Amino acid sequence: MTNLEIVKSTYEGENSEENGKALAAHAADNIQWTEAKGFPYGGTYTGLEEITKNVFSRLGSEWIDYKFIPEDYVASDDKVVAFGNYTGINKETNKPLSVRVTHIWHLKDGKIIKFEQFVDSKTVLDTMK
Repeated sequence: MTNLEIVKSTYEGENSEENGKALAAHAADNIQWTEAKGFPYGGTYTGLEEITKNVFSRLGSEWIDYKFIPEDYVASDDKVVAFGNYTGINKETNKPLSVRVTHIWHLKDGKIIKFEQFVDSKTVLDTMK
């Protein structure tokens, strides 16, 4: 698989479980995952266990149908940039979310070694209030 195909596989499966399996299959053991400063799950996490605990489990418990909808990708060497929108409904406020986002993926030898998120955190936080 190309780096672009690897990244696409983490977004474009039939459901979030399939996307998660693709991420697990292609993640380096010490993958570094950075959620934007100010984002509700902001910080850098190492390894899938930390990422799942601090990001994916929280997204699943705090949102209804939260997802990233990719609009396009740009691939260059060992980097892939995906941009699009986050959507979902916050369970506590019942407010819908729609916000632009960019993800930068770094890969080495067919493994995802780093992920970085850029998002308007204020829009997300306002949806949660």
